[in-house]
Amino acid sequence: MKNKTITSFFKRKNQEEQVEGIDDEEQQESKRQKASTSEPVSSLERDPAKRLEMWKYPVKLPCSLLWLPHCLLMLHFMAVVRCDVGTASLYNPPYTPSACYGNDASQFPTSNLFAAAGEGIWDNGAACGRQYLVRCISATIPQICIPGQTVQVRIIDRAQTSVSRPTREGTTMVLSDTAFGIIANQIASINIEFQQV
Repeated sequence: MKNKTITSFFKRKNQEEQVEGIDDEEQQESKRQKASTSEPVSSLERDPAKRLEMWKYPVKLPCSLLWLPHCLLMLHFMAVVRCDVGTASLYNPPYTPSACYGNDASQFPTSNLFAAAGEGIWDNGAACGRQYLVRCISATIPQICIPGQTVQVRIIDRAQTSVSRPTREGTTMVLSDTAFGIIANQIASINIEFQQV
């Protein structure tokens, strides 16, 4: 890019137009000599043909500003979909007494959507009463998970000490037979995605 001086955007006041017969090189040399003299800036005036007026330039936003709304939207959804991954099995009645509520029959949700907490989420009994959204993501046998199904369960027991034994030991959660049937179509150990609500 050619170096430009401030005088390249201005013309001298009362400057005559290009004279025919003088080639461009001679005219450019003449301009350079005039520019090198120490004339006051007041003898220069803006040459409208050499530069657009400020308001005629298009407005260009920095690229980062254009992406800002999209980034904020993505951050919002990322915070909403934070889930943990674990395993689940099921257990059948009898469900009492439970580690959380003993023989109290009112502990069971009327929908029978409850679970026993495995050691990973038991938290010394603090898990009692917590509610989780649970979704089957895979299983040892293909096509056991019911696609698009999520169940909300309430923790009422500890899997390690439950009266009814789970179909598999050491899982993250042991679901009631009703809750398990909503997300899986066969009795098997399943991998789950779960989130506390």
